[in-house]
Amino acid sequence: MGTTLNDTPSANRTHIAFFGKMNSGKSSLINALANQQISIVSKIGGTTTDLVKKPMEIHGIGPCVLIDTAGFDDTSDLGDSRVMLAKQAAAQADLAVLVFSADTASLTDNASDLFSQERQWYDLLQKRNTPVIFVLNKADQLRPSDCLSDKIMEKFNKTPLQISAIEKKGIENLTSALIAAATDLHQEAARLITGDLVTAEDLVLLVMPQDIQAPKGRLILPQVQTLRELLDKKCLTMCTTTDQFEHALAMLNHPPKLIITDSQAFQTIYEKKPAKSRLTSFSTLFAAYKGDIAYFVHGAEMISKLTEQDKVLIAECCTHAPLDEDIGREKLPRLLRKKIGEKLTIDIVSGTDFPNDLTEYRLVIQCGACMFNRKYVMSRVNAAKEQNIAMTNYGVAIAYLNGILDKIEFTQ
Repeated sequence: MGTTLNDTPSANRTHIAFFGKMNSGKSSLINALANQQISIVSKIGGTTTDLVKKPMEIHGIGPCVLIDTAGFDDTSDLGDSRVMLAKQAAAQADLAVLVFSADTASLTDNASDLFSQERQWYDLLQKRNTPVIFVLNKADQLRPSDCLSDKIMEKFNKTPLQISAIEKKGIENLTSALIAAATDLHQEAARLITGDLVTAEDLVLLVMPQDIQAPKGRLILPQVQTLRELLDKKCLTMCTTTDQFEHALAMLNHPPKLIITDSQAFQTIYEKKPAKSRLTSFSTLFAAYKGDIAYFVHGAEMISKLTEQDKVLIAECCTHAPLDEDIGREKLPRLLRKKIGEKLTIDIVSGTDFPNDLTEYRLVIQCGACMFNRKYVMSRVNAAKEQNIAMTNYGVAIAYLNGILDKIEFTQ
């Protein structure tokens, strides 16, 4: 169902990931930047295994998540799994810090081999349009004859920040560089959940069924975020459950300009809504807010072309234990099989589990992704595009299956 009101959501925080070889000082650098011990520091290479994530606030950046990754040169028994997690962090990263240090760079290598692994990761991050800050760590150990900074400049055309995480020297320069990069990101990502669908003083009715999956006394994250945005816009808002929808309408002097419903109540609300009221859902709003709405709408058309011999992948972000009438595990599969046939193969993944190879599927259906940042959702969208696989979203798919997709409002 997603994060609840009492949780601290990380999906809307700027994700800053640190990459480098083992023992390059990534963990020490993060600890120095945060001014607290977030990651375990050791001279033993490979100390960092799983991704270490620390939500925090940095003045000038705002809410962010610092991500520590395993060294990408890890050749231990679990090395491949650790590197795969680091690639997952690369998919999530809004900003990246590529860390070099004197004791992880072999200056005796041939010039063509020097920094070859760093080059591969830099290219990967560039492919994802992720800003990269270069850091030469352990500056206290550098000798003038090393000329390491010059060699990095020659290889990447980037001048690294020289920092000593242990002595906490140069940390303010890294902070300034992160702030500058984050400022550019914030200007590019001034996105709104409701877009231009409503403005100040518009009346908006939110239909929020509180089923078995809704935690008692709390709202799920998409509802909270949408409600907060509407209040910030100075809209007039009213909330109701599905069974009270008609009664709520009767209490109003005029129809709401916009009705936002849970996707599972699409058909019911559409049949009962005033003709003048526009209709959308939390999931379709988040489809545009977190992903590529045009690709999702186009992808929904694949549903009419599916046969029982095809395979569909349903990807949900949450890792909650499925309950009765779970939308991704029960309701959506039931709707699909009712239309296509009972033999339709449907695979379901959750959390960060997502196959690299999508070619066995004709359609991928992504949830609203309130738990993921847009960068990570778009990495999935781009993977589908590159493999020429149709992709849509829960809300868009349900509207299509109910025959009302052309009656639903979308933001761009």
